[in-house]
Amino acid sequence: MSSQNQSIKQRFGIVGDSALLNHAISTAYQVSPTDISVLITGESGVGKEIFSQIIHNYSNRKHEKFIAVNCGAIPEGTIDSELFGHEKGSFTGAYEARKGYFETLNGGTIFLDEVGEMPLGTQARLLRVLETGEFIKVGASKVFKTDVRVIAATNINLLESIAKGKFREDLYYRLNTVSIQIPALRDRSDDVPLLFRKFAVDFAERYKTTPVTLDEDAQELLKTYTWPGNIRQLKNIAEQVSVLEHRKYIEGNTLIKYIPKAQSTALSIISSNSGGSSDLNEREILYRLLFEMKNDLNELKKVVAHIVEHEDIQSIKESSIIFRKNNEQDFDDSSSNDFSFPQQPIIRNTPDLSRNLEKLTTGSTKIQDIEENLTLEDLEKNMIIKALQKHNGRRKNAALELGISERTLYRKIKEYNLEF
Repeated sequence: MSSQNQSIKQRFGIVGDSALLNHAISTAYQVSPTDISVLITGESGVGKEIFSQIIHNYSNRKHEKFIAVNCGAIPEGTIDSELFGHEKGSFTGAYEARKGYFETLNGGTIFLDEVGEMPLGTQARLLRVLETGEFIKVGASKVFKTDVRVIAATNINLLESIAKGKFREDLYYRLNTVSIQIPALRDRSDDVPLLFRKFAVDFAERYKTTPVTLDEDAQELLKTYTWPGNIRQLKNIAEQVSVLEHRKYIEGNTLIKYIPKAQSTALSIISSNSGGSSDLNEREILYRLLFEMKNDLNELKKVVAHIVEHEDIQSIKESSIIFRKNNEQDFDDSSSNDFSFPQQPIIRNTPDLSRNLEKLTTGSTKIQDIEENLTLEDLEKNMIIKALQKHNGRRKNAALELGISERTLYRKIKEYNLEF
């Protein structure tokens, strides 16, 4: 079945090799030759419509018509007419009779996206079609017969909608003969850099430019982000980077400008109750903070280097004030979020600082270079040691705990001369 999956991926432009994705593709292929109803579930932006096309194109109806209908985008007053048709004069504005999708698609396949948004009255009509193949046009009394395969999709929990009285239980079980769960992008993190590369190549061809490539830090950032908008959001970011960045080798510090703040990400995880582990959320937040700390240390190092080079007290005072204001502004921008983080270090123009600067100009005091990565390296080293100790030296498990690849863990162990 793996060769069949590979053929399907090439045909429909699907990128990735996660077990969850492969299982979804295999299930779609297996149910294709049948006429049973299929319910495709998954978050918004995961590509549910592609799976409906897989089912249709590998079915016995592949030479017949296929149409995708977004039930959430059709007004409640007209959705019955769109699906089942209407007779002339059946309602205001019905100046002539109209055939609905279930009549024009006879023998084909209809994909009902966002089926959970369908009104209850329309749900009853759809249930009759699924059970008997019969429907009645709006404003008519004649019964019509049709043979249409129904594939439905939703990004909401239909069982919760049933409990709230917003979705018919009998329709749910009629649609859910076979269920296909499309994994969220955060559940197939190893596929994210591959998808980004594909999008980068596509946009490079469209805009006649060189495709962007990512360094290892940028790839890790993509893999640890939770992607609430899934593939649609990743594609959007890939396009932004392809268009706006002049340098085509993208580092983590550059890519992070296009990723929403970690605070917002953490809030979206909690509010959606996606079931992800707290370790993953903390690791993502920590990764974001490490980047921000490194940027602040770089700013601080520039100030100190300017002191050593120019011994200009006044200009350094001005630089420290600007640095302080920038950090305070960054902190204020994120203060509206429920999550709060320690305020970034601020250089203050205190009397002690002024005296030290004056001593510097007389040569009586020397400022040593600041090692910008010392704190980050110590933190990273301690995290690696604790993870290895927790898993008794099993590097594969430790890498999973840390959220990094085994290759990266091996490199870090060698870099820090760790013995495990």
